Amino acid sequence: MALDVERFWFRAVLTGDPAVIEDLDRIDDAWQLAPGTTDAEVLDRYRAESALADAAVSASDPDAPLAWWPHELFGEPHLHTLRDVLLHVITETACHAGHLDAARELIDGRRWLVLT
Repeated sequence: MALDVERFWFRAVLTGDPAVIEDLDRIDDAWQLAPGTTDAEVLDRYRAESALADAAVSASDPDAPLAWWPHELFGEPHLHTLRDVLLHVITETACHAGHLDAARELIDGRRWLVLT
Protein backbone atom coordinates (compact mmCIF):
# COMPACT_ATOMS: atom_id res chain seq x y z
CA MET A 1 0.00 0.00 0.00
CA ALA A 2 2.85 2.40 0.76
CA LEU A 3 4.30 2.23 -2.75
CA ASP A 4 1.23 1.59 -4.85
CA VAL A 5 -1.40 3.66 -3.09
CA GLU A 6 -0.14 6.47 -0.86
CA ARG A 7 2.98 7.17 -2.89
CA PHE A 8 1.27 6.93 -6.28
CA TRP A 9 -1.91 8.86 -5.50
CA PHE A 10 -0.62 11.56 -3.18
CA ARG A 11 3.00 12.19 -4.14
CA ALA A 12 2.78 11.45 -7.87
CA VAL A 13 -0.81 12.15 -8.99
CA LEU A 14 -1.71 14.89 -6.49
CA THR A 15 1.58 16.79 -6.23
CA GLY A 16 3.42 15.70 -9.39
CA ASP A 17 6.67 15.07 -7.50
CA PRO A 18 9.13 14.37 -10.36
CA ALA A 19 11.40 12.15 -8.24
CA VAL A 20 8.46 9.93 -7.29
CA ILE A 21 7.16 9.80 -10.87
CA GLU A 22 10.60 8.80 -12.14
CA ASP A 23 10.94 6.20 -9.39
CA LEU A 24 7.57 4.64 -10.29
CA ASP A 25 9.10 3.44 -13.56
CA ARG A 26 11.69 1.45 -11.59
CA ILE A 27 9.19 -0.43 -9.44
CA ASP A 28 8.25 -3.69 -11.13
CA ASP A 29 5.74 -4.88 -8.55
CA ALA A 30 4.87 -2.62 -5.64
CA TRP A 31 3.04 -5.48 -3.95
CA GLN A 32 6.10 -7.73 -3.63
CA LEU A 33 8.53 -7.49 -0.74
CA ALA A 34 12.21 -8.23 -0.98
CA PRO A 35 13.17 -11.50 0.70
CA GLY A 36 13.99 -10.97 4.36
CA THR A 37 11.89 -7.82 4.75
CA THR A 38 10.67 -7.68 8.34
CA ASP A 39 7.20 -6.75 9.57
CA ALA A 40 8.74 -3.73 11.29
CA GLU A 41 10.29 -2.53 8.02
CA VAL A 42 6.94 -2.82 6.24
CA LEU A 43 5.12 -0.89 8.96
CA ASP A 44 7.86 1.76 9.15
CA ARG A 45 7.68 2.27 5.37
CA TYR A 46 3.90 2.58 5.51
CA ARG A 47 4.04 5.04 8.42
CA ALA A 48 6.65 7.17 6.64
CA GLU A 49 4.73 7.18 3.37
CA SER A 50 1.49 7.97 5.19
CA ALA A 51 3.14 10.98 6.84
CA LEU A 52 4.29 12.23 3.43
CA ALA A 53 0.77 11.68 2.06
CA ASP A 54 -0.70 13.62 4.99
CA ALA A 55 1.66 16.51 4.26
CA ALA A 56 0.70 16.51 0.57
CA VAL A 57 -3.01 16.53 1.44
CA SER A 58 -2.58 19.30 4.02
CA ALA A 59 -0.75 21.48 1.50
CA SER A 60 -3.35 21.01 -1.25
CA ASP A 61 -6.63 22.70 -2.02
CA PRO A 62 -9.46 20.11 -2.00
CA ASP A 63 -10.65 21.29 -5.42
CA ALA A 64 -7.25 21.73 -7.05
CA PRO A 65 -6.73 19.74 -10.24
CA LEU A 66 -4.36 16.79 -10.23
CA ALA A 67 -0.74 17.60 -11.03
CA TRP A 68 0.12 14.44 -12.99
CA TRP A 69 -1.60 11.47 -14.59
CA PRO A 70 -0.10 8.42 -16.42
CA HIS A 71 -2.18 8.70 -19.61
CA GLU A 72 -0.06 6.01 -21.30
CA LEU A 73 -1.19 3.46 -18.70
CA PHE A 74 -4.74 4.48 -17.87
CA GLY A 75 -6.03 6.83 -20.58
CA GLU A 76 -7.97 9.86 -19.42
CA PRO A 77 -8.16 10.30 -15.64
CA HIS A 78 -11.36 9.26 -13.90
CA LEU A 79 -10.44 11.44 -10.90
CA HIS A 80 -9.99 15.18 -11.10
CA THR A 81 -9.41 16.72 -7.65
CA LEU A 82 -7.99 15.95 -4.23
CA ARG A 83 -11.53 15.17 -3.06
CA ASP A 84 -11.78 12.47 -5.74
CA VAL A 85 -8.39 11.04 -4.79
CA LEU A 86 -9.27 10.91 -1.08
CA LEU A 87 -12.48 9.00 -1.74
CA HIS A 88 -10.67 6.63 -4.09
CA VAL A 89 -7.87 5.92 -1.60
CA ILE A 90 -10.32 5.35 1.27
CA THR A 91 -12.20 2.84 -0.89
CA GLU A 92 -9.04 1.13 -2.12
CA THR A 93 -7.59 0.86 1.39
CA ALA A 94 -10.84 -0.61 2.70
CA CYS A 95 -10.87 -3.19 -0.11
CA HIS A 96 -7.29 -4.25 0.53
CA ALA A 97 -7.88 -4.39 4.28
CA GLY A 98 -10.78 -6.71 3.53
CA HIS A 99 -8.53 -8.89 1.39
CA LEU A 100 -6.02 -9.07 4.22
CA ASP A 101 -8.75 -9.94 6.71
CA ALA A 102 -10.00 -12.74 4.41
CA ALA A 103 -6.46 -14.12 4.09
CA ARG A 104 -5.99 -13.99 7.85
CA GLU A 105 -9.29 -15.80 8.35
CA LEU A 106 -8.13 -18.56 6.00
CA ILE A 107 -5.00 -18.94 8.14
CA ASP A 108 -6.53 -19.08 11.62
CA GLY A 109 -10.31 -19.40 11.11
CA ARG A 110 -11.05 -16.46 13.41
CA ARG A 111 -13.79 -14.17 12.15
CA TRP A 112 -14.00 -10.58 13.35
CA LEU A 113 -17.26 -9.28 11.91
CA VAL A 114 -20.02 -11.84 11.55
CA LEU A 115 -23.39 -10.63 10.35
CA THR A 116 -26.31 -12.98 10.99
